[in-house]
Amino acid sequence: MITDCAWVILAGGQASRMEGVDKGFSVLSQKPFIEHVFERLKPQTDDIYISANRNIQQYQRYAPVIVDTIKGYQGPIAAFYSAFQHIDKEWIGFIPCDCPFISNDLVERLTYAINDTVDIVVAHDGDYCQPVFTAMNRRIVPQIKSCLDQQQRKLALLHQRVRCCYVDFSDCKTMFINLNTPEDIVNVTRDSL
Repeated sequence: MITDCAWVILAGGQASRMEGVDKGFSVLSQKPFIEHVFERLKPQTDDIYISANRNIQQYQRYAPVIVDTIKGYQGPIAAFYSAFQHIDKEWIGFIPCDCPFISNDLVERLTYAINDTVDIVVAHDGDYCQPVFTAMNRRIVPQIKSCLDQQQRKLALLHQRVRCCYVDFSDCKTMFINLNTPEDIVNVTRDSL
């Protein structure tokens, strides 16, 4: 287990399914998604950043912002690459801004799985790998860059190139509720809150 790990909230993307509204500032229970995620992450770590490609000043109210250095909405893999260009840590963890129900022990559980034999630790919900709930070591930056250069943005392709450890989060599947559309927000508000 390591404790010296920075954490990045992924708030980039086009938000095409959210009718162009920046997902981080979409509202659930009278608070923007970014605030839900930040409030759940803050008690777990003091080392928080936000990866974003718009609304930079608004995001800076919560944490330092890393602007994607790769243009054209290349997805989470571009955010991973940019984070390693800006943060001087061996390990960096990532979580999405559109999953506002992260567990209170996410950081502890992912960092507990870190050791010298793995390059990436990834959350698993019992059924599926959840590739943007992850922590990764700086030594895989060349593989991240190679995926970007080859237009291989699927995170499963990155996982095939490195040593992965999957961490069981089957006991807290609600953490992975992903709010991609205005309808998702309405449904989760009605059903879960």
